[in-house]
Amino acid sequence: MKAMRLSRFGGPEELRLEEMASPVPGEGEVLLQVHAAGLNYAELLIRAGRIPGVPPPPFTPGYEAAGVIQAVGRGVTQWREGQRVVAMLPGQGALAEQAVAPAALVTAIPDGLSFEQALALLNQAPSALALLRFGGRVQPGDAVFIPAAAGGVGSFMVQLAKRLGAERVLAGASTEEKRKLALRLGADVAVDYTKADWPERVREATGGRGADVVFERDGGEVFARGLKALAPRGRFVVFGVDSMSGTGVSGEQLGQMIFQSQSLVGFSYPSLPQDVQAGVLREVFELTVSGKLEVVVGQTFGLHELPDAHRAMEARKTSGKVVIRTSAVSR
Repeated sequence: MKAMRLSRFGGPEELRLEEMASPVPGEGEVLLQVHAAGLNYAELLIRAGRIPGVPPPPFTPGYEAAGVIQAVGRGVTQWREGQRVVAMLPGQGALAEQAVAPAALVTAIPDGLSFEQALALLNQAPSALALLRFGGRVQPGDAVFIPAAAGGVGSFMVQLAKRLGAERVLAGASTEEKRKLALRLGADVAVDYTKADWPERVREATGGRGADVVFERDGGEVFARGLKALAPRGRFVVFGVDSMSGTGVSGEQLGQMIFQSQSLVGFSYPSLPQDVQAGVLREVFELTVSGKLEVVVGQTFGLHELPDAHRAMEARKTSGKVVIRTSAVSR
């Protein structure tokens, strides 16, 4: 089979397509013919060696795979050959023509959903709903600021915030095209959050009060500016691995949070109990199948184009779910 391999931590040029032996499913595992794999921002950080605890290269990256079961390992009774499924791969390996996944982390793809849609629903849609419900504790009447609102997680958050009762959804996006997409998905206001004055635009849109919930994932100056957009008694929710650098809170910012009774919340979707995650996943699948949740599949690349996909995502030229097609068949 062909597989994309990361030879060493570094730039996109370290990703190379290689021939490898097909994997064999062990006990409690299934073998997938991978038709499509998902690409997430965290994988760019893994490639660059910026996430601690990742085993050293060489390895085949990729955590999300969608395809057809080719074989099942010993002890697997809930799955059979030929089923269309989507799976999480805790040890990576999705960016290949074949991959092995734990049977417990495999989910059947409902009729009417494509491989690409299922990839978006596997991780990003549940993350979006959990962020709003458990991280931000969004309540009816809240004004909510969502960064990267045209991205994989953000495009779902814009839609789901209104379903949870948010009165005002304020979207942050880096280009006019992305801001138009956020507005089409249901945002009330879209601002360019690459500009220093975006907190003022958020305050203007909320009558000077600010957003009741501000979600933040970038760190650095964006983190500091986000606090300026937060309303009294608001919740400032930090998520995503990139937020772990450059987020020191100054004495002035800490004073603001104390005197305005604001909360600083850290949130990670994988930290939720598995039964809660399973319930959230079922909910977003049901919403999508019933036509109540739109899946935005953005750019699609071939397996050999993975370095280009990394460059496009780094340059903020992608929107929605970024998909890597690992097979010529995708339906």
